Amino acid sequence: MVRALALLLAQLATAPIVSETVETGERRPIDLATFECRDISRSTVLQRVCYDRAQQNLVVAIDGRYDRYCGVAAEMVDGLLGAPSMGQFFNRNITRETAGSRYDCRA
Repeated sequence: MVRALALLLAQLATAPIVSETVETGERRPIDLATFECRDISRSTVLQRVCYDRAQQNLVVAIDGRYDRYCGVAAEMVDGLLGAPSMGQFFNRNITRETAGSRYDCRA
């Protein structure tokens, strides 16, 4: 048993670190290596929230689909994560309805 545990730990220590990549609704792959991600269990709308503070990029998973939002201030993300209803906060403050609107990465 101890030998098996030691072998498992040795394998984990030598395993390559692979960053996660997700594809957005626009079919753009995003490497999440620089993002801090949180799985969300208390929201019926959001399943996962990933944020890159340096680039101010937010990636969210809704219904298994990822979308990216650009130029989102850290305070906005903190508000989202601390909101009583994350879905309502997201829909009121972050989600975009049309291209070129606030937080659109193509703007």
